[in-house]
Amino acid sequence: MEYKDYYEILGVPKDVSKENLKKAYRKLARKYHPDVSKEADAEAKFKELGEAYEVLKDPEKRAQYDQFGSNYKNGQSFTPPPGWGQQGGAAGAGNFSSFFDSMFGGGMGGGGDNFYAKGDDVKTKITISLEDAFQGAKKTIRRPSGSNQTGTLNVKIPAGITTGKKIRLSGQGLAGMGGSNPGDLFLEIAIAPHAHYRLEDKDIYLDLPLAPWEAALGAKVTVPTLAGKINLKIPAGAKSGQKMRLKGRGLPSKEAGDQFVVLQIMTPPADTDAAKQLYQQMAEELNFNPRETLENL
Repeated sequence: MEYKDYYEILGVPKDVSKENLKKAYRKLARKYHPDVSKEADAEAKFKELGEAYEVLKDPEKRAQYDQFGSNYKNGQSFTPPPGWGQQGGAAGAGNFSSFFDSMFGGGMGGGGDNFYAKGDDVKTKITISLEDAFQGAKKTIRRPSGSNQTGTLNVKIPAGITTGKKIRLSGQGLAGMGGSNPGDLFLEIAIAPHAHYRLEDKDIYLDLPLAPWEAALGAKVTVPTLAGKINLKIPAGAKSGQKMRLKGRGLPSKEAGDQFVVLQIMTPPADTDAAKQLYQQMAEELNFNPRETLENL
């Protein structure tokens, strides 16, 4: 009888872990599955893989296989164990594989048409705008390579989603084997950088330019938010870098984020004689020393 080296069939060492054994099997099973493989011997190879995996994945079967099979080499004949003839085989006939069918109850779960395995999940990233993250959106995306089907998918982006969150699309992963359910498709969200806003978790930051007189005297200015423009009162004596909080104006959620307006005082250019004269007048009349706190260092 011909001895089949199940470890060699699966391309794994004899001390392979259960996890690595499963990975090796799934990789080869996808390659040789008759529904997708173009290999000439795909069906036979697929059944052989299923038979090998069915034995090696079970600790008891694997132990018996290691003990029994270690006494034989590929191509050599052997004397069947007692009761072989009554177990569905005849001495000197059949093959080593048939012996294991009998020994382990026949009908290997991975060795024939009754092979079943849920399809693998597929993971990919999708980049959305900050506006889409704030408002929610409907997107049409191309299905990633290896998913259950080809073409496009309609995806609903929930309002308030943040970077790193995943959207699960049930049944849109790899096709299952033997009619089993397909895997799922997981879309990991990335939010693209914005030209004006900065996102930190659920909070939104916006730099707001101010003229020196607006900061000094106070003012009412228009401020953009993702929900629309609002009027904001700037207090007199405002300083550059000062933050003003707009509660609940960040990303929506059960506890919505906030928007922070960061004041930035801008200096008008002294590019005309009149502007230079005005700055000179300010220097003389205001008597302002911005480095006063550093004089004693």
